[in-house]
Parts: sequence; C-alpha cells; structure tokens
Amino acid sequence: MRPPLSYRVVERRVETADTATLTLAPTNGGVGRWTPGQFTMVYAFGVGEVPISISGGNGERICHTVRDVGAVTHAIATAPAGTVLGLHGPYGQGWDLPSAQGRDLVILAGGIGLAPLRPVITQALAHRDRFGRVVVLVGARTPADLLFSQEYGAWRAAGAQVLVTVDRAQRGWRGAVGVVTTQLERARFAPASAVAFVCGPELMMRFAARDLGRLGVPDQAIRVSLERNMQCATGRCGHCQLGPMLVCRDGPVTDWARAAPLLSVKEL
Repeated sequence: MRPPLSYRVVERRVETADTATLTLAPTNGGVGRWTPGQFTMVYAFGVGEVPISISGGNGERICHTVRDVGAVTHAIATAPAGTVLGLHGPYGQGWDLPSAQGRDLVILAGGIGLAPLRPVITQALAHRDRFGRVVVLVGARTPADLLFSQEYGAWRAAGAQVLVTVDRAQRGWRGAVGVVTTQLERARFAPASAVAFVCGPELMMRFAARDLGRLGVPDQAIRVSLERNMQCATGRCGHCQLGPMLVCRDGPVTDWARAAPLLSVKEL
C-alpha cells in the first residue's frame, strides 16, 4: 500500500464529551471524489490507523466525526488544528443516493450512526426537488449525546421533517423520550415508495428494519451500514468477514434483504 496522503486539521468542532468533527485539508493532493457512506483509513502518525466514515466535506476538504474509544481514535479525535494526519481511500460501497431520486427518503440514525448519514441529508436537501418527502429520525442516549444538533434547524428549513428522541432525558429536555424507532409513527412518508437509510448499533438497525418492514417498506429498499470489525479496508485481513461478504470491500452499505440472513448468524 502506498504511503497515506497528508492532510492538515483546519478545524476541530466538539460534538459531545467524547466525539469531535475534524475538517481536513490536503497538503499536497487529496484522496479524490467520494460518495456518502464511504470511509477512509485515517492514520495518526506514530500511533496507528483506523477506518472512519466520511461525515461531510466541500471541495478538497473532508470531514470525519470521530468518537474517542481507543488509542488511535483518541489521537485523532483530540487532534488540534494544525495537526497532520494521513488518509487512504475512499473505500467501500456508499448509500447510492442517486438511485433513490423521485422517492421518499427515510433517514434513521442512532448515536454515531448519524455521521455517515449526514452527507446523505445535506446532499438530498441541496437537491430537494429530486426527492419526495425527506424524513430524518435521530436518536441518542441523552440530549448531551446528540450529534450535529446545531444543524437540525437548517435541515427543517430546507424541507426535511426532523424528529429527535433520546433514551434518557436530562433536566430541561422537552423533546421525545424513547428509542428512535418509536418516532416512525410520527413520520410522514409513503412506505411502499420510500427508501430508508439506517445506521447505528446493530440491535437498533434490526428493530428499525423490522418496523419499517411492518409499515410496508420492502427489504430491498432498506439500506444499512455494517461498519463491523473493519481493519485493513482492502479485504485482505478478513476481520470484517460476514458470511461471504467482506464489509470493507462489499459494503459497508447493503440492503436489508442481503444483510438480514448474515446478521442472524451467531458468532462463536
């Protein structure tokens, strides 16, 4: 593999107590065009590298929203402006938003799962006339864990129905309380002609797919992101193998018709 391309942190925005969004700019040539749902391998020099979904970008700049959960992600998530990181990519199969044109969009995210869905939201709303109704359902553990909360107003102003819920309320919270799938009963869309984009914890995606199916959304129209155990990004190490599927190469995005039988197999 070639050496990673050099990117400088030009902005670091704190999202939650353990999550930050980094805006990166290439110092000498970038990774090139990417699509929503893809990821890059982000390298913290002297520490290591991890696969991280692309959460936005403009021109040559690219955004990564990173949760601090280990040595490498800690080095990346806490990197101040001016830090140089390495990037490989982009990798993987994305959400394929263009194929959903003319249909209602249901974007359902739990926790950090909103990060890879953020580009879907921004691109769909930038071309609002190409889609039917756009519904964004966001769930988090607590109000303090909500990602991109400062953007919800702009999404609503651009024509999206944005429904937000938390598992546990905190003092001052006046919004909904409950798992994110409970908000489907308030969502305005036509199930038979909708495309759903779902990302979050595996259990949440299972329940989301079940409830969407009960409403009438076909399994083939429910797309999920299986960012499970990805390590090398090239399919060589086998860490992300899920049945016949190598998630980093054949995913991470796939439809529920394909994902459901693979996720039903218990790991040893």
